[in-house]
Amino acid sequence: MGEDTENRPSPPCRTRRRSGGKWRLVIVALLVLAVALMLIGQFLRLPGLDVFGTRVKDRSGPAVLKAVQDLSRYEGAAGTYQVVVDLEHDARFLPDSIRGTRVLYVASGSVGAYVELGRLGDGTVSVDADRTEATLRLPHARLAAPALDPERSYAVSKQRGLLDRLGDLFSDNPASEHDVNVLAAQRIGDAARESGLTSRAERNTTEMLRKLLLGLGFERVTVTYA
Repeated sequence: MGEDTENRPSPPCRTRRRSGGKWRLVIVALLVLAVALMLIGQFLRLPGLDVFGTRVKDRSGPAVLKAVQDLSRYEGAAGTYQVVVDLEHDARFLPDSIRGTRVLYVASGSVGAYVELGRLGDGTVSVDADRTEATLRLPHARLAAPALDPERSYAVSKQRGLLDRLGDLFSDNPASEHDVNVLAAQRIGDAARESGLTSRAERNTTEMLRKLLLGLGFERVTVTYA
């Protein structure tokens, strides 16, 4: 009877198995927490939580010449403008936290005003018999297309709903600012028209032509715009 013993696992083995199971749960919990923090950092762009990081590599090809246009215009004035664009896109029947975007953008750009001199027809320039008086009839000054300055333009804040954030992960152009840039260019163009930039360009063009023709020997120079 004394020699008949049973093979039973010793208590220390059970302790090791239970300890190993607890460590597995701790490791899984830490992995889940790390993934959650990485996703939060990716979505909210929080500093320190975007553990993946980014590196900038410029693989752009050389610029390709698409068209050449000869210009015969005199730019008599140019203005620099700044506008704050607050653009919001809402979805019907959904709160902004689920679907919707709002961008607060500060845009800086310039607009030039010019007088076209390359397409002047007959009768544009008239000179008297003594070649002492010259009269020029020019078209009114026009505004060039607004040119945004990317180094001085920046987004102050971006708010996006959950569905928009998820869509950015699978979009070829996430968080595109195309609509904001188009609207900013329109606002800068409107400001240029309201600031009297074309009138200044005509005055400066007149002064330039007067100095040029007076230097050529004319005694009286008249410039009109129609």
